Amino acid sequence: MAELKGIPLVAETARTRSGEKYLTPHGFTAIRDGIKARGPFPPAPPARKPPWLKAPAPTGAGYRAVRALVREHRLATVCEEAKCPNIGECWNAGTATLMLMGAVCTRACRFCAVDTGNPHGWLDSEEPENAARTVELMKLRYVVLTSVDRDDLADGGAAHYAACVAAIKRRNPHTAVEALTPDFRGALADVATVVDSGVEVFAQNIEAVRRLTHPVRDPRAGYEQTLGVLAYARQRRTGLLTKSSLMLGLGESDGEIDETLADLRAARVDIVTLGQYLRPTLNHLPVERFVSPQEFDRYRERALARGFLECVAGPLVRSSYRAERALARNNAGLDNRKLST
Repeated sequence: MAELKGIPLVAETARTRSGEKYLTPHGFTAIRDGIKARGPFPPAPPARKPPWLKAPAPTGAGYRAVRALVREHRLATVCEEAKCPNIGECWNAGTATLMLMGAVCTRACRFCAVDTGNPHGWLDSEEPENAARTVELMKLRYVVLTSVDRDDLADGGAAHYAACVAAIKRRNPHTAVEALTPDFRGALADVATVVDSGVEVFAQNIEAVRRLTHPVRDPRAGYEQTLGVLAYARQRRTGLLTKSSLMLGLGESDGEIDETLADLRAARVDIVTLGQYLRPTLNHLPVERFVSPQEFDRYRERALARGFLECVAGPLVRSSYRAERALARNNAGLDNRKLST
């Protein structure tokens, strides 16, 4: 077994453990689940999650059909890479959030389980058409495109993003596209490339309150940087909807949540989602508290009072959860009162 800077390096075909480096088929190294292992960890009983955080196991014919499609067209989905708890519900409904530009991110946020590494400029030139064909086969009327951060590319991958949107629109002219993008290091010209590609919704996640931005997010990300990207996107194109997402349970206060909501509205963000942070592995940040369904309802009311078109809030809500229903103004059909307490 080879080593790289003292870290054992295994082939991707081996059983790579979380936090271990491996060699991808494209010839660059990556860290499984994004964060290097810092163990050994002391033995501890598994944390008891509250009953409202139980999600059904991903099974069913719809789930299997969507999984077959993304495998056939070599697409990565954030549903799988980020270990989303809603994967069964969404895939059985025939929807998926497609993750562009591969499954290896150049950043290492301490909340995220996407693998991290440096792809050294690698891109799949067939991805735009593959994405368009998948949207066509799935008969989607609304699709969310997201991606890893690609700081190894001069434009952060903005042109590739725009090519994917254009290909989808050519094959599926009636499909609405939401782009949940990287921050492109705050380069507004790159933001414009995606905004001008024809997307209906432009999203960039604030993720955490200002005080917790670091260490929650990678040092190359930033609270003000995200606000600047969102404000510019909203100003760039009349009629474009903008969207952001905030995780709760990382140690933020009610006052800090209110401050973040105020900052997002000042940037003219239209839609915000609020969800519970769940620790992907022991190498990631611990959960500081579990937010109750009733608290999520209260935060939603606060957001709506600030003028957001919609705030989708709940324990298992993620930024792209029921995205096509966000403008129904009914919490995307989610009733937190029905969740077990």
